[in-house]
Amino acid sequence: MPGFRDECAVFGIWGDPEAGRMAYLGLYAQQHRGQESSGIVTLHDEQHLHHKGIGLVGEVFDEDNLQRLQGTAAIGHNRYSTTGENLITNAQPLTAILKSGPVAVAHNGNIVNASLLREELIGQGAIFQGTNDTEVVLHMLSRNSNRDFIQCLQDAASRIEGAYSFTFLTNDCLVAMRDPYGFRPLILGRRKLENGKEAVVIASETCALDLIGARYEREIEPGEIFWATNQGEFSKRVEKNVKKLSQCVFEHVYFSRPDSIVFGKSVYEARKSMGHELAKESPVAADLVIPVPDSGVPAALGYSIESKIPFELGIIRNHYIGRTFIQPSQSIRNFAVKIKLNPQTHILKGKSVVIIDDSLVRGTTSQKIIRMIRQAGAKEVHFRLASPPSVGSCFYGVDTPKRSQLIASHKSIDEICKFIGADSLAYLSVEGLLRAVGEDGRGFCTACFTGNYPTDLYGLDRE
Repeated sequence: MPGFRDECAVFGIWGDPEAGRMAYLGLYAQQHRGQESSGIVTLHDEQHLHHKGIGLVGEVFDEDNLQRLQGTAAIGHNRYSTTGENLITNAQPLTAILKSGPVAVAHNGNIVNASLLREELIGQGAIFQGTNDTEVVLHMLSRNSNRDFIQCLQDAASRIEGAYSFTFLTNDCLVAMRDPYGFRPLILGRRKLENGKEAVVIASETCALDLIGARYEREIEPGEIFWATNQGEFSKRVEKNVKKLSQCVFEHVYFSRPDSIVFGKSVYEARKSMGHELAKESPVAADLVIPVPDSGVPAALGYSIESKIPFELGIIRNHYIGRTFIQPSQSIRNFAVKIKLNPQTHILKGKSVVIIDDSLVRGTTSQKIIRMIRQAGAKEVHFRLASPPSVGSCFYGVDTPKRSQLIASHKSIDEICKFIGADSLAYLSVEGLLRAVGEDGRGFCTACFTGNYPTDLYGLDRE
């Protein structure tokens, strides 16, 4: 189904004799953040071992790969191509040999001035292997004469603009670095080992910690460079003038797993709160509240509780269709939504229903869902969105359609309601969304809803 696509997942671990396998599990837990490619680099006897490929984590790695990925430190990456094509040359972690030794990097985010930096580097003789923005950072590091890797990172951070949550692995340290705006999440945890010591763990989401039995300690702070070595743990700040934090609010709306803690708040509780706020702002008389599974479930629960309208699973999702369902003819394509979602006629027949979804992008999928609910016998269909109208593309690590393809950018709510075939349509307000995520002065980026971007876009096409 067309819509927003997740960004990427990063993972890092230091001081664990099973680092490669822990990275594999950490990526498995974060598969929802990237499903095009996956990779792991481990550190063994000051040398890097690596394996990556196109596909899901379980497709890229097997037992032979994991046995070969020896070492006590590792970084890993799941990717969606927010910049650069889905090619093996763009699969991460990227690796290189610098003056200071081997380095591997995994990146979640998007560097908005990457094209300008790339042209500058090519002019200086740099040769690029892929088309992603992360490779720009490797070239900047390679051209820095300073042999202190952390200082090289600080120098690079002073020139790159946009969103980045990085993990780096050198021959003697694991590094985590987050941009000063705090766009993308990055967290620090600890995994207790059998010898009583603790391994350092870095991940995009806390669900990765849960799977490997690690405990959450804190966020890597916006603008922080954190690194772990055999001598200890250290931290520095990226010196940059940032007016306010711009954490991606869509992490709470859609991207993150509901069992994760993101930006200090439970994603599940945030989504339930969105439903509560939506019910307060846009009540409607109805018999049932039903979610579009799976991401609409927590908000639908909140809407049901606040409105006192009974909650039902009126649509059942098929979890087993895979990524590559073959659509051999136009007549079969028309069944695409029903292949994934099936209405429960005995629940819906003769009822007035409120459908809760997390967002609406082009409107075509919502149109098919509403038609399907009506065919199941629903008397009225009211559509409610647990986020504001999406009117702008994201340039900070989310693969969104162009602005011209976002239905809310060129149609009114009444026009959208008519297009999707609902009896009524309402969105959560930006103010309601911020209340739901607990806006307390920390700052969220809402550019996809407001068109107000927190950084210069350096000529990137807004349309």
